[in-house]
Formats: sequence, structure tokens, C-alpha cells
Amino acid sequence: MNTGMREIQKPDLPEKLKHLPDSPGVYILKATDGKILYVGKAKSLKKRIRAYFTDSRDVKTRHLQARIGDLELFPTGSEAEALLLENNLIKRWKPKYNINLKDGKTYPVIRLTNEEYPRVFRTRRIIFDGSKYYGPFPKVGHIDLYLNIIDKIFPLRKCRGQVKEKKQPCFYFHIGRCPGVCAGKISREEYQQRVQRVKMLLAGRTEELARELRQKMKQASDQQEYEKASVFRDQLEALHSLSEEQKVVDFQSEARDYLGYWSGEDRVRLTVLQLRAGKLIGRDSMLLENYSIEEEFLPAFLGQYYGGRTHLPRMLYLPAALESIQSGQLLGSYLKEITGSRITVSFPKKGRHARLVAMAAENARFRLEAEGERKKQALANLQEILHLKRPPRRIEGFDIAHLAGKQTVASLVTFLDGRPQKSGYRHYHIRSLNGRIDDFEAIREVVARRYARQLNERSKLPDLILIDGGKGQVSSAVSMLKALEGPRIPVVGLAKKQEELFLPEQGNPLILPEGSEALRMLQAVRDEAHRFATTFHKRVRATELNTSVLESVRGIGKKRSKALLTAFGSLAEIRRQQPEAIATAASCSLQQARELLTYLSKLES
Repeated sequence: MNTGMREIQKPDLPEKLKHLPDSPGVYILKATDGKILYVGKAKSLKKRIRAYFTDSRDVKTRHLQARIGDLELFPTGSEAEALLLENNLIKRWKPKYNINLKDGKTYPVIRLTNEEYPRVFRTRRIIFDGSKYYGPFPKVGHIDLYLNIIDKIFPLRKCRGQVKEKKQPCFYFHIGRCPGVCAGKISREEYQQRVQRVKMLLAGRTEELARELRQKMKQASDQQEYEKASVFRDQLEALHSLSEEQKVVDFQSEARDYLGYWSGEDRVRLTVLQLRAGKLIGRDSMLLENYSIEEEFLPAFLGQYYGGRTHLPRMLYLPAALESIQSGQLLGSYLKEITGSRITVSFPKKGRHARLVAMAAENARFRLEAEGERKKQALANLQEILHLKRPPRRIEGFDIAHLAGKQTVASLVTFLDGRPQKSGYRHYHIRSLNGRIDDFEAIREVVARRYARQLNERSKLPDLILIDGGKGQVSSAVSMLKALEGPRIPVVGLAKKQEELFLPEQGNPLILPEGSEALRMLQAVRDEAHRFATTFHKRVRATELNTSVLESVRGIGKKRSKALLTAFGSLAEIRRQQPEAIATAASCSLQQARELLTYLSKLES
């Protein structure tokens, strides 16, 4: 595969667009600061890229058009190579505008980690690091059964991260649920044998495993090691209790998946029906925001959905309407490269397979429309509960984050019609505290900065402001809004501890019924504001730490540290560079660049 990156060396973007190759490949769209926005593949790079600079076709493209500042190309020998390369680059960089399934409501799987001493546990998150995944399991009870049996007969370590030597093993060792790797109670070879038996169990090879256990039980009994034989007997009984469940969760015979979708506005809801042994055992449903059905949608989705899974369908049935966009043969080859298994892709036009695809699409339609109705109802309920003039279609939420008063930051998130509007997200460094801990003052500052600007620019104001906090935070926000002398904007606070609503000039908090759609809406805004603030604060702290490390090298001050981190992103990435690249980025001498690399290498070791 030709994976050599070819960056078009032209002085500016308009000039680059004149020199686009009419060949398959992968393209990278970047912002003006170099941040990767989107990775896509194309049969013709020339036609695909030029489409981004014509009238927009959908919401995602319109968002991208406003942000594109640069591009890079990866020409490939064929469309199949482009598909594989696109999948690898998306995994590596996780661009903002590519499909991201992390929020998909999927069934849990069992993960066996790719570590020197692997762990086994339940998860809904697929990480492409060589770990093996078994499932999906439509019923949590199935997973619990497997994990309990593994704990009884082949327990693996429970501690996370690298194994650290200890004099005494943990509590789990003493109750027989951990082999005591940290205390040297089991050799690496014995542990790997145990891992192989876990794999056999999860792969459904219980008969083979049972034969091995019977043989060992007989051998132990013949040698009059009765206590050892009783352990093997208990393991056999546990396997027997699993046999009936395995008849239901059969991943091998007649394994088929049916994918259907429904699009509305700038969203696509996907449903995958999973049939195993002739029975419907699972149904995954995922929502793609700011997306429409287009050429990149299908391979990008399938690559993320099936990549890293151990148990896969033999047949994948897709809507007939997608056949004109992508060939089944190409997708089948692509999936084989990603998964290592042969998956036949078909686009049925009639018959029972077509009906099941239609059933998946109908499920996706119902979910998408139901979500829209729930959000409308939640906004109507909020209007009634908070005595608003109209449903709060536009909600802006604030949160404050700091560590013992250090690096205090604030976040602003925007929700439109009940859904996050990422273009309305903002970060703020709080300037007025000088190391003091004062959330009230922080709220006053961020509210003043946000709405003074909105009023000056005559921008659209929100229908509701949500503060992550209680009465004091709400009073701080209201007092600052009054000082700005702008239109009255309703404010409400949502405190985490009791999920109480605090309204201005109202003594007692309001408590909504648990599970009400109105409360869920406010919780979604509050939790997103908290996540956004916390993530930003961690990044600020990491940048401060990295900057201090760089500044400890002779000749590398704040300006050069910032330039290096902007150019390469992290200390780890700086360590991988050649001295020439560092000297260019930091505008320093080669000798200073070499000293910096030597210092970072010593830190790493």
C-alpha cells in the first residue's frame, strides 16, 4: 500500500486547489492553526475536495467550510487502499468531524486486555489497542454469568495498569478471585495458560475445555491429590451451568447482522439487528450528529463498529439504496483487512433479508422521531415549570473548574432544541481571582464577559441560562446580568447533591420528579458544562506542567516552550522529533535542540 503522505507544497489554500490529483486517496482537512478537523477518502481527490468549496450539501459540510485553513493528501493506488488508510488515520487522530461512536447506546461486551498480564471485564467502550472483545451481550445477566465463572475457575488479576511488586497480595487473592501476580504467587507461564483457558471459555469452546478439565481431574484423583481433583470438579460444574446460556448466546452458527438507518435534519440514527443461531440476540442503536448519508458514511461507520471485535457476523445485510454508493465486494475486502474475518456484504432488494433490513430502518426511524418528540416535550415542561414566556430552545450552561484555586477556568456550553451545539461552546481563563477560591466571583466574571460581548455584537441571547451550582452562584449570575442592563434572561441553578433547582428570588429549591424529561434536559446541559470545564482544566494543567519541564532547559523560555507545544502537541511527540525540526519550531540553535532532546530522554528513562 502506498501510504507515503504527500503534502501539496503551495503558498496558500486557493493555490493548492489548482493542483489536486484525479486519483483515489485520503485527504486531511485542517484548521488555520493546524488542528485536524476531518479525515476522508475519495475515489477522486480532485472532485471530492473541490466539493468542499462549492455550495454546501449538508450541515457537516457547512461547518467544515467555515473552518478549513489547510489540507494534506495521501494518494493511494486504489479505493480499497484509501478505505484502509482512512480507517487507520481516524483511529490515530480521532478528528472532530468524523464519525465517533463513543456515545452510541451499544450492548456491553467482555474485554480481554492486551497487556503482559491481561485483565478481563465488562465494557461498552471499544479501544483499538489489540485487546480482544467478546459479545455483544443483549442481557447483562449473560456477561455476569461469564465473568463470575471466570472468577471462580480461572481468575485473572484485578488491579489496573502495570503490575507493581508487593510483599503481600490484595484482598481478592485471599478469597480466591486473583492469582496474586503482584506478590509472585503465579508465574508468567501459568498466567498465560490461564488466559488461554479464558479465551476458550469466551469463544464457546466449552466442550474442549471440559475434556481438558476431566482429564486433569482424573489424573489428580489417580495420584490421590483429592483436594486438587475437587477444584477441577467444581470448575466442571461451573462449565455445565454455562451450557444452557451458551445455547442462547451462540455467536457462530448463522451469524448475521442487518443494518438500517433513518436520517433527519443533520442527524442519522443507525440500528444493527444481530441474529445468532436464528435468534435475534441484540440490537445496537447509534446516533451520528451533524451527519448525513453520503459516501464516507458507510465504511467509516463499519470500520469503527466492527474493528476490534472478536465475534463477527458471517453475513452483513445493508439497505439496497446504499449499493449505488459502495460495492459489497469492496466493503467485504475492507472488513476482512480490519477484522481478519471474511464478512460477506449484501444489499437485498426483496425477501426476508430485505424485510429485516427494513425492520432495522423502521426501528431507527422510531428512535429518531421519538427522541425529537421527547426533547420538545421536555422544553415545553421547562417553560411551564420555570414560568418562561416561551420554550427554552436555546440554553447556555456554565461551570467553574479549579484545583485548590489554581488555574481557575470556566466553560460555556450551548444546547439548541435539546441538543448540544458545539459551535456555541467556549472556554474562559478566570482573571480576577489571583489564586483565591471564589466560585461566585468566577461566575460573575464569566457571565459579564459572555453577555457584554453578546449585547455589544447584538448576538442572539439564550432563552435560559443554567448554572452548575446553588443559590449563591445563581445570585451572582443574576446580579451581573442586571448590571449589564440588557434584556432579562431567565437563570436557574442545578446543584448536584440533591438535584435541586434554584430560582432567583425564591427561597426554597424546586425538586423535580426523578426521571422527568425536564430534569434530564437540565442534567444533560449541566453535565456537559462540567465535562467541558474539567477537560479544559486538565489540559491547562498539563500545558503548565509541560511548559515548566521545557523551561528547565537552558535557552528554552516561555515563548519557545509554547511554540514547541503548539507545533508538536506534547512532550512525547517532541521527543520523537529530529533536532532540526525542534530548532525550526522553537527558533533556537541545533545545540539547544540536542540538549532539550537529551534532557527529555533522561526524564523518560
